[in-house]
Amino acid sequence: MAGPRTGVILAAGFGSRLQDESGERLKPLTLVGGEPLLVRAVRSLGLAGCERVVIVIGHGASTVDAAFRAAYDGDVEVVFALNERYDLQNGVSVLTARPHLLGDEFIIAMADHVVGDEVMELAAAHAPAPGTATLLVDWKLGSIFDMDDATKVWSEGGRIARIGKTIPESEYNCVDCGVFVCTTALMDALDSVFVARGNVSLSEGVQALAERGAMHTLDIGDGFWQDVDTPEMLAHAERMLRRRLPAVA
Repeated sequence: MAGPRTGVILAAGFGSRLQDESGERLKPLTLVGGEPLLVRAVRSLGLAGCERVVIVIGHGASTVDAAFRAAYDGDVEVVFALNERYDLQNGVSVLTARPHLLGDEFIIAMADHVVGDEVMELAAAHAPAPGTATLLVDWKLGSIFDMDDATKVWSEGGRIARIGKTIPESEYNCVDCGVFVCTTALMDALDSVFVARGNVSLSEGVQALAERGAMHTLDIGDGFWQDVDTPEMLAHAERMLRRRLPAVA
């Protein structure tokens, strides 16, 4: 690694598809395997070598902040950053974290993704070249629980050619796992798009780097991850975690 690493967790969105009947459940605080998603994400970034984690909050910010502080007892330094425009796309949340980065390298994770320790260990061992970023991807297309919801990727020679949710089946060969090992070149790409149109998605920043040949992929192999966007995805994540637990003697 070039220097101290910062983790960035995107936790500002509405999470409307995972609401319970009361409409009051906040996605980052949802329990998966008995642990809030947000606490799990911070622990994962600690495994990836992050000395500080910036949690970008927006919707339900004060509740998320207080509940996390009450639940978290780890050693990683945690900083909250408020994205007041959380109604915009998720690239704006990434930009909100920029003033809190410790150095040039940072790792982006999603508050609503469950990621296996083996995947975060891959991220820990990976060093992006200066001026580039790397997306961890899953080539096991047959194992994706909800392909319609997945962000698809076409990777050629270890570099991203195209990324998006609506890419036709014949035009993608792997799927975005929601973990990015980055240099601040990604921040610069996001900022350029934001200045041009007043909004930006993370995928747009990735695509901008890809067009310069500076956006790489890292295969997670047999690694595990699961997005938790809907009650069905939550139930699937719970099932998968139970299967991964060591057998009780």
